[in-house]
Amino acid sequence: MNTLIEIHALQNFAPSNLNRDDTGAPKDALFGGTRRARVSSQCSKRAIRYFFKEQNEEWVANRTKRIVDDLKKSVGPKVKDQKGFSEENLGKAVEVAVSSLGSNKKVKVDKDRKTDVLLFLSPKEVDSLEVVIAESYADLLKAKVSDEVVKRLNDAIDGENRSRLSVDVALFGRMLAVMPEKNQNAACQVAHAISTHAVEREFDFYTAVDDLKPEDTAGADMMGTVEFNSACFYRYAVVDWKKLVENLQKDKELAAKGLRAFLEGFVVAEPTGKQNTFAAHNPPEFVAISVRRNSAPRNLANAFETAIRVRKDESLTTRSAEELANKAKALQTAFGGDGETVVLNLAKANIDGFGSAATSLTDLLDRTLKEVRIDDLGE
Repeated sequence: MNTLIEIHALQNFAPSNLNRDDTGAPKDALFGGTRRARVSSQCSKRAIRYFFKEQNEEWVANRTKRIVDDLKKSVGPKVKDQKGFSEENLGKAVEVAVSSLGSNKKVKVDKDRKTDVLLFLSPKEVDSLEVVIAESYADLLKAKVSDEVVKRLNDAIDGENRSRLSVDVALFGRMLAVMPEKNQNAACQVAHAISTHAVEREFDFYTAVDDLKPEDTAGADMMGTVEFNSACFYRYAVVDWKKLVENLQKDKELAAKGLRAFLEGFVVAEPTGKQNTFAAHNPPEFVAISVRRNSAPRNLANAFETAIRVRKDESLTTRSAEELANKAKALQTAFGGDGETVVLNLAKANIDGFGSAATSLTDLLDRTLKEVRIDDLGE
């Protein structure tokens, strides 16, 4: 039985620049014929991964080109008593080890000890690499490393086994071009957040004055502009429960903890872009989580294909929530499907017939996990 957990959120941010493009402007997109504010899925997932790290560091892999320096720090104490140990030899051994990784092509290490590709490795995979490097230290200092050591180094990164994958890799997947057999298909899909209404870019003109400048000198010592907008975002993600359990080697307890942390992080984690300037810490005021079985995912963004417009005495979030609920009910009538929806409705929107009410985020998550029926799925 296929079980999908879908989360829909409406989050009205005060003036902000949460996710910038290459010019420093807030990202945007055309949708339904009008310009919408946008926060990329990559930006959202990074915020969630940092939320994971607060829950349990073992749940989060590191995406880095600096694995050589990281391994040197941890391998050094394990080989310092071996014959021929020196900082120079330690660096050589680790660089040779990292340069032995790869099947499609080998990883390259430059003069600054950085790899030519970003490696996305879980803490357990890095620990396994440390063990192999420490145990093969003498071999790695030879002119030619044995095929057995090369195989052990590559086996330290999960392929078919997956027993060392972290929760974030299980959820979001990974792509390693140099080791395609180590790629992981994601159990989760995250949409780009878009505003439910049309937006226009605005500019903040700022100046800075030299504090030690004589008082009789007029004018600013620095000036510039920052682009920003204010938007009510529709945010959506879907998790394939069976795939998540499969990616975590059928550890349903870990999968359940990871799912709950993902849903909580989706609600509370915020992008950090320009927050020191704008402090736009505005939690979602409408969150709906659906647990649906044997049906296709349903992104409800088309509820906002026609940009929402409100009168001066109306709430943008409330109107958006009502349109979202209407779209969800219309799709359910048309396409059917089994499932339950729980809604946290701080916007006090009129959503009659769409889900059952939750009293708090904790209640929302508790009831969602209960509906998933952890013990009956993922076999």
